[in-house]
Amino acid sequence: MHKGIAVLGSTGSIGVSALDVIAHLPEGYRLVALSCRSNVSLAEEQIARFRPKEVAVLDPAAAAELRRRLPDGSTQVSVGLPAISEICRRDDVDLVVGGICGSDGLLSTLAALEAGKTLALASKEPIVMAGPHVMELARGGPGTLIPVDSEPNAIFQCLQGVQGSAVRRLLLTASGGPFFGRSDEELAAVTPAEALAHPVWRMGRRISVDSATLMNKGLEVIEAHHVFDVGYDDIDIVVHPGSVVHSMVELVDGTTLAALGAPDMRIPLQFAITYPRRLPTHVPPLDLSSRPPLEFDSYDLDAFPSVALAYRAGREGGTMPAVLSAADDFAVAAFIEGRIGFRDIPRVVETVMAAHEVVAQPSVEDVLAADEWAKRAASEVAAGGVPCRS
Repeated sequence: MHKGIAVLGSTGSIGVSALDVIAHLPEGYRLVALSCRSNVSLAEEQIARFRPKEVAVLDPAAAAELRRRLPDGSTQVSVGLPAISEICRRDDVDLVVGGICGSDGLLSTLAALEAGKTLALASKEPIVMAGPHVMELARGGPGTLIPVDSEPNAIFQCLQGVQGSAVRRLLLTASGGPFFGRSDEELAAVTPAEALAHPVWRMGRRISVDSATLMNKGLEVIEAHHVFDVGYDDIDIVVHPGSVVHSMVELVDGTTLAALGAPDMRIPLQFAITYPRRLPTHVPPLDLSSRPPLEFDSYDLDAFPSVALAYRAGREGGTMPAVLSAADDFAVAAFIEGRIGFRDIPRVVETVMAAHEVVAQPSVEDVLAADEWAKRAASEVAAGGVPCRS
């Protein structure tokens, strides 16, 4: 068996984990192409190890520097978002690992599915922003989508062989982040360093803060709605601090299916890369006897308003989920930079959402325009202003 693989966002946490998985797979799984934003040093190391045919670099200056460091020309260096989409269309690429966060990942997601590739999608923003467009290609088009984020991947695995009419509800598990159980007053004093220090997972900066606000879980609700075609009233969240149960599916006969595993992204990544095969992994197996008892809890709606904002955006649909995601993206960055407080993140998002006039059935261009507007509006709100209506 031969499978040519492209890893998008290779220098981020997902990309690094994906390459580690590929390095331990048997012959036949071949890394063909990479993409990165600007981390030239790490990209150079990855190229030296895996010898891909092409690397697409988002930042032009970084691309020029990488070309200078690769004088033999054995790896082609291309530049910009269009080049990343072209990687997805290569004839020698069978599977694309989508690890580009934010709106930058949308066009490559669509390109991979349009080209009939299997897309192992780790970033949730493309589906949150443009779920109907993405899923139309994944269900009725030539491509195949396998969710990689641990929660939707767990649901995907639990649903293997289960008829849709047998599903009562989906249960997304949330670690609770580093602040579960804190009061509203305590949350107001949270620092960026505290928010970035997740107790279980090692993730990128935005997703770490989103985990702390529980916005990450809200975005997963929207993702699950589209990927699994389940109504919002039938998707619930339960806090599970141990992060051993990655999500559950409750069936109409009272059975609950759960996917358990070590909190390591290499497990769902390998499942997606080798699907439908299951191969041995080099990740240490889960030892339940050495772990604390499995505990579950509900979350405080008042302390974590981001979840309600996500449900609201998902139910409104149209361009509102894109606005939610973009405003949160900006607000998280502003918090990390010390320009707003932790409790200001959902305030910024809610204010931007209130100023948005929803396009009910948006084109991809409408979605991208809403994304850009929301980031500008969030900037105005974070600076103490009032956003212009969209």
